[in-house]
Amino acid sequence: MERDINVYNLGFSQAKTYMFVALFVIGNIVLPQLCHLIPNGGYIFLPIYFFTLIASYKYGLKVGLLTAVLSPVINNLLFGMPATAVLSAILIKSIFLAVSAAWIADKTKKVSFLTLLAVILSYQFFGSIIEWIMEGSLHTALADFRLGIPGMIVQLIGGYFLIRRLN
Repeated sequence: MERDINVYNLGFSQAKTYMFVALFVIGNIVLPQLCHLIPNGGYIFLPIYFFTLIASYKYGLKVGLLTAVLSPVINNLLFGMPATAVLSAILIKSIFLAVSAAWIADKTKKVSFLTLLAVILSYQFFGSIIEWIMEGSLHTALADFRLGIPGMIVQLIGGYFLIRRLN
């Protein structure tokens, strides 16, 4: 189910950039709060990444990077989640997500389950390697792969349909 999409590459001088960043950051604040109502919901559903995926894939690297950095930082400052101890690992994965989503969308100009799966697996794989190096624990670095499979599935299916809808 591959679909052509319009991929935008908004710049820092455009007001639309900041409007979209604000909307996606709000989504990345609200969704984690809802998921945290479920025990271990943050670990299971990986909600902090969802709107970063959409932002980057549809609106480009600049919107994606701003969303990737601001979402976890604002959540941490407002709610203490993600915890400060894991904030750097989440920021790294968020940045990998923004870069990989923007790059794949720009190169393919299509959205499919395969392209989104490539984005999701690449940010998780490379982010986990960096987390392993930083933490010194493979067990900790692979937590998203152990617990977060439902969240990756939500990113894949929900991301696909939302990106198509925004087209």
